[in-house]
Amino acid sequence: MPEHDAPPYRIEAGTTLAAVLRKPPIDAIDARILVCHGLKLSRVQLITQSQHALDAKQAQLLNDLFIRRLAGEPVAYIIGEREFFGLSLYTTPDVLIPRPETELLVELALERLPQCGRVLDMGTGTGAIAIAIAHTRPDAAVSAIDASGAALEVAQRNATRHGVNVQLMESDWYAALDGQHFDLIVSNPPYIVANDPHLSQGDLRFEPIDALTDHADGLSALRSIVQGAVTHLMPTGWLLMEHGYDQAEAVRGLLQRNFDAVQSWKDLAGIERVSGGMVRVSSN
Repeated sequence: MPEHDAPPYRIEAGTTLAAVLRKPPIDAIDARILVCHGLKLSRVQLITQSQHALDAKQAQLLNDLFIRRLAGEPVAYIIGEREFFGLSLYTTPDVLIPRPETELLVELALERLPQCGRVLDMGTGTGAIAIAIAHTRPDAAVSAIDASGAALEVAQRNATRHGVNVQLMESDWYAALDGQHFDLIVSNPPYIVANDPHLSQGDLRFEPIDALTDHADGLSALRSIVQGAVTHLMPTGWLLMEHGYDQAEAVRGLLQRNFDAVQSWKDLAGIERVSGGMVRVSSN
């Protein structure tokens, strides 16, 4: 006799919060985040109100949220925000979801940023990197570019949300930056190789493809950033770039022609995640 398909997951009215979270059909942390978001509860309230029985409207709301996550939609897009460097950022499908490993790029940038220095964030997306720098160092003059107007709208919302001054510009890399110079350039550009199978897996399926891949060998955006940085950095200015887990050696090779102190830094997982160097001062 053929086995019947398991019935679809469903939360019924009258179910307590404790029961919902006891064996959720999704990751337990994701479930807690979605319940807090859907019912507008704090983490403390989630504990103190664990015996609250859901009414029909609340049960349907949580069903809808869980089903979206079961379909693979990222939690950051479902709730519309993600924390980065201690800041809550609006996050939409128009932008890449900020990730914890990118905080390394911010930390390295802050270590090299001179007092009242000028910083450029290339391919800003949510504005995460630029806003984290501006929030930590209000003395800095922070600029950020993106080729996507929709992404810049998200970045502006986030800058306003956190009360920081970031100059946002729509630009295809350095195209709109004639004559501008910076003490520091940072970027988390598209670096996944075209047709990489990861692009059709997990959260990446829902993220903007142009923010993930250069549709080439994974290094074309990094090459453009390195080449243009030479003419847009002040003497002894730094360039720092995030890249893929297996690209550190190649990126160091791109930097060594015109940069000194070239090196790569490992993230908390021990992966060489960021590479950079200090622009070489011409002897002419």
